[in-house]
Amino acid sequence: MDLHYLTIAEASALIASRKLSPVDLTKAFLARIEALDGRLNSYLLVTAGHALAQAKAAEAEIAAGKYRGPLHGIPYALKDIYCTAGIRTTGHSRSAIDYVPTEDAETVARLTKAGAVLLGKLATHEFAHGGPSFDLPWPPARNPWDLGRITGGSSSGSGASVAAGLAMAAMGSDTGGSIRNPAALCGLAGLKPTYGLVSRRGVWTNSFSYDHAGPMAWTVEDCALLMQVLAGHDPGDPASAKVAVPDYRAALGGDLKGMRIGVLRHQYEVEVPVADAVKTAMEEAFAVLRGLGAELEDVRIRPAMDYCDVKIIGAESELYAVHEPGLKRNPGLFGEDFLGRSLAAILIRGEDVLASQRERRIMIEEARPLWQRYDAIITAGPGPAAPFEAWRTIQFWQKASLTTPWNVLGGPSLAQCIGYTADGLPMAMQVQGRPFADAQVMRIAHAYEKATVWRARRPVVAEVAPPLPPVPDPTPAEVTAAERDAIALVARRAGLTLNDRQFELLAAAAPYVWAMAGRLRTKRPFTNEPANTFRWTGYTGPGASMLG
Repeated sequence: MDLHYLTIAEASALIASRKLSPVDLTKAFLARIEALDGRLNSYLLVTAGHALAQAKAAEAEIAAGKYRGPLHGIPYALKDIYCTAGIRTTGHSRSAIDYVPTEDAETVARLTKAGAVLLGKLATHEFAHGGPSFDLPWPPARNPWDLGRITGGSSSGSGASVAAGLAMAAMGSDTGGSIRNPAALCGLAGLKPTYGLVSRRGVWTNSFSYDHAGPMAWTVEDCALLMQVLAGHDPGDPASAKVAVPDYRAALGGDLKGMRIGVLRHQYEVEVPVADAVKTAMEEAFAVLRGLGAELEDVRIRPAMDYCDVKIIGAESELYAVHEPGLKRNPGLFGEDFLGRSLAAILIRGEDVLASQRERRIMIEEARPLWQRYDAIITAGPGPAAPFEAWRTIQFWQKASLTTPWNVLGGPSLAQCIGYTADGLPMAMQVQGRPFADAQVMRIAHAYEKATVWRARRPVVAEVAPPLPPVPDPTPAEVTAAERDAIALVARRAGLTLNDRQFELLAAAAPYVWAMAGRLRTKRPFTNEPANTFRWTGYTGPGASMLG
């Protein structure tokens, strides 16, 4: 038996019946990490001693009749933005290379309480933003299906490690697609839960308004098992929702009779066009869903770039605010790809941020009729994975995204494998639902998964990894001399001291920032409130019944 290719559901059944030792399972994963990760670069830190201690404790508890549930004794790993008490948490950045938290993230505490075994900390794009990068203290994670290709980001090590059998599950984060991108490119199931359903406390902030923490695993059922532990109110997270947590695993199973599913074609066929192989795979997936009893019909939403305008203007402003002290102190401690995204936030004005927040609320209201009509909406996922040398930072500003609309709308979105290209690269679709319909999204994805053969195929990791490309030169800025002078003035007023390459990264992004902000400057009635309108929460004093 290849222990490293067991699913959580399979391994937990064996552990519960005492047919599998958590210690043996953990040792199998540590041995596989030792054998393969030198080619994959998925781990930044392997916590072997810690993992074996947790596995031995789990084994002793289970032997004593104190079985905690399906995650007891299960080895997993963390994207290195999840705080771990006494264990280095770097964000894959030189600027935080020595940071050691004093307490666990809430999600980590929940996994520990469930008896899960931490194998280590995983590669990410720098601070869950920017990448792949070739100028950081650690190399980027490689795609196990083809070591010369990207994993997708920013939960890059999470995608690589689970696909290659170096962890049974991993925690990722998703601000504009950072769970679903690597899940799609590495052939996993990855769930961006409803905003507020899983705590963000202790996870390094990318964007307060758009960050989601969530699970990545080989199967949808495994994601459901993880969500059972992860979901639930956290009073320490201001965005945490007080909602009942259903039995996610019990919601799986059965056909899809009576379900109405909207098919979002225009984005992946026209606006963010995918490869022909993906289009074909999508049609085949629709046929499977119809065979399961679902009713499918085409539907349209706003253009993908509209959602990117809203998200990027708002989220980049928040990211910059988080990292401003470090960027002012020494921008050289950050990678160029991170700088090529984050620095441009100094060109975003306060009214632009408010415009993005107001437009986000309109978009959320526009989605209400969709959720009244459909049980889910399906569209293509990103991919197939591109070669490392194809990436340029400027693409972040130039291209819309298939994943970002669902961060703006805030409901659950799950990426899953729908087949492989002729050269063996995974393809994916995304399943979306109304806010807090996470169980229904997983039910649909699980039904598709059980009706297809894709989970039987695993990557064969090549013996030799090709060399990584050099750090690409910044894309020349398409700005006038007067605009260049104006950008330089804004940078000086922001307290930034940039070298020529760093300034070129900023200047290259400027026209795209200005265009995004310009598209959001439209006349709105004064009644159009921003999406982050203040609400009282947790107040129990006089008049509490009248407050939100």
